[in-house]
Amino acid sequence: MNAYVIPFTVAVLSIGIYLIPSPIDPQPYTFRDYPPELIGPLKPNYKLQKAKHIFENVVIGPETFTADKKGYIYTGSADGKLWRFKGDDLQLLGRTGVDDTRCGSLEMESVCGRPKGMKVDSHGNLIFVDAYKGLMKMDLVTMEIEMLVSSETGINGVPFMFLNSIDITSNGTIYFTDSTTRWTRKDYRFEVIETNHLGRLLSYDPRTKTLSLVLDNLYLANGIALSQDESYILIQEMSIMRILKYYLKGPRAGSSEVIMENMAGYPDNIKLTKSGTFHVAMGVTRFRKAGILKYARPFLDVIGPYPALKRLIAKLTPLWAYSIFLPRHNYFLEIDGDGNILKSFHDPDGKIIRGISEVFEHDGRLYIGHHEFPYVSVMDVKDLED
Repeated sequence: MNAYVIPFTVAVLSIGIYLIPSPIDPQPYTFRDYPPELIGPLKPNYKLQKAKHIFENVVIGPETFTADKKGYIYTGSADGKLWRFKGDDLQLLGRTGVDDTRCGSLEMESVCGRPKGMKVDSHGNLIFVDAYKGLMKMDLVTMEIEMLVSSETGINGVPFMFLNSIDITSNGTIYFTDSTTRWTRKDYRFEVIETNHLGRLLSYDPRTKTLSLVLDNLYLANGIALSQDESYILIQEMSIMRILKYYLKGPRAGSSEVIMENMAGYPDNIKLTKSGTFHVAMGVTRFRKAGILKYARPFLDVIGPYPALKRLIAKLTPLWAYSIFLPRHNYFLEIDGDGNILKSFHDPDGKIIRGISEVFEHDGRLYIGHHEFPYVSVMDVKDLED
């Protein structure tokens, strides 16, 4: 009798797992090439270990930054708060959702709010997106918040699900991304596994209050950045590790091309630098190992072509578990507008910089944020020099 217990139990469990509906509806995607090696401009260094942390355990998960003409730096945090600071002077400006002691947890984000991409416009207003609520504007005199386009309204009958990044042209046109039409921010890891192309780039003209769809079918549309002359915009497709260049002016206006792919990491936000290049934050690194692991494929590369395997993994693995095996090595890139890697800046041990969502340059300093860690990292630009 006992000889049948184990096989019977395994059979019952297998049937039970099979019958459990998977939370995802994945598509096959084949990553054809091995990840890049960290050589040439990707060669590791320890420059990011010169950074220091400020506002620890006060500003939780500052993911993105912008600045005004007075030198204030603005950011949003995981508990729905909007902040600005200059030096050691930190000011709470407001919040996009309710004030609750549970704010800061993923479960409460849709209620508490989650400010994401932001920029101060030419009129001195803070324009930003809340991942759950919509495209918004804060009057920096009265601190009143106005909804420009709600996520519920969306566009063409499709609500916004995960608003992410913005940039603004000199004439006031606001470009912003909706990373996916299926998942909210708290479940974005499902979108990474699914490799569905459900992201969108949108534009909003505040003068006419016109909302337009610029590009769709994007793979987890994440950070965006306008070029210095505003002739094109770069769009980071996080889940397949590539960068698109969409032309806004000139003979190629309205067309796009891939300028980077098979990147050495999953690109998060991207920011224009003072010199006209771009800083690309690598949300999670992905590179070719040395020695016997040289031909080992990263986990997501391996499962990419197999939707059934993805469904099974999503059934059995809680979302929090996906972070356990993330590499400690963190870095960001400096690239030009054609996707050429100029330099890279590393913390190979994760000693100081434990994760990077954005790198923002202002007035000779770099501000580095991450959507989880409870501090702003800051360092002088000159410390990146050889």
